[in-house]
Amino acid sequence: MGAYAPLCCSVDKLQFPTCTSRWQQEPANLYIYDLKRFAMTTELQEIAITEEKPLLPSPDPVKEAELAARILLDQGQEHSIETPQGLLHVTLHGSGNTRRPAILTFHDVGLDHKSCFSPLFKFEEMQEIVKSFTVVHIDAPGQEEGAATYPMGYQYPSMEQLAEMIPAVLQYFNFRTVIGVGVGAGAYILSKFTLSSPDSVEGLVLINIDPNARGWMDWAAQKLTTLTSSLTEQILSHHFSQEEMSANTELLQSHRERISRAPNLYNIELFWRSYNSRRDLNMDRSSALKCPVMLVVGDQAPYEEAAVECNSKLDPTTTSFLKMADAAACPSSPSPAN
Repeated sequence: MGAYAPLCCSVDKLQFPTCTSRWQQEPANLYIYDLKRFAMTTELQEIAITEEKPLLPSPDPVKEAELAARILLDQGQEHSIETPQGLLHVTLHGSGNTRRPAILTFHDVGLDHKSCFSPLFKFEEMQEIVKSFTVVHIDAPGQEEGAATYPMGYQYPSMEQLAEMIPAVLQYFNFRTVIGVGVGAGAYILSKFTLSSPDSVEGLVLINIDPNARGWMDWAAQKLTTLTSSLTEQILSHHFSQEEMSANTELLQSHRERISRAPNLYNIELFWRSYNSRRDLNMDRSSALKCPVMLVVGDQAPYEEAAVECNSKLDPTTTSFLKMADAAACPSSPSPAN
């Protein structure tokens, strides 16, 4: 066999060869070859041979869970769900087990569920969660990949109407309760849904939320911005701070390119207008969210102060507040490890 001595056998005893470099490098293949040859050349007695090393390594449960989670994410089931306010594009990952609450996500303006949440749910620390829970991603109307452009003058749903579409999703999949994960506009919508249907939500993760309606100064600033800035730049200023806009980071450039080249840019504009016309959530500790809430905000996010104010309005015994360093548009996207 060239570089290594073959296995020699007699009736009295077995003589194993002296190890050489190739034997050390390829023990599994060589063991298999010599054991097969030995079985074919002698039938004089049964000889039990115990391997010093297993032929196949034992499975790594962490890697198996990660692989299973990635398969679930890559093989999502897409659904078009009819609601009283119109069709919703929803993607389900997992078995649809209704005995546990599903994880329900809602993305921000200028994003869809993939660009908003894929980095988070593919992160290693999330694998066990993805493996154990059904994940349901809602795309706001017209925001999903490949969506047809709405005709000019189309009446886009308000923030309240978008929240009213969620019960139809739970009913469609027969989920009794969910754990909501929302970013920006999605965080507002999930909060609105929870206020009207508290028994349907077991917990919320609200990222970069602004629970307040735009004031007169905000309204005037928005009107001025509309006249002087493109839609893409307006949405970027919603995701990033002025310092980040000036720095023109690689992350910001990738967002700018993706939004400006979106084939459904008019649909994005309609969602943006709807978000800017939102009403105050009117939360206080006596009538606030009853479920456990985690508030997450990037330390460079434009809505840091709004998130801090939201924290002050919620029950401190059921609310946790997490400020993430070096995070803006979506704290999950650039570096979930932080």
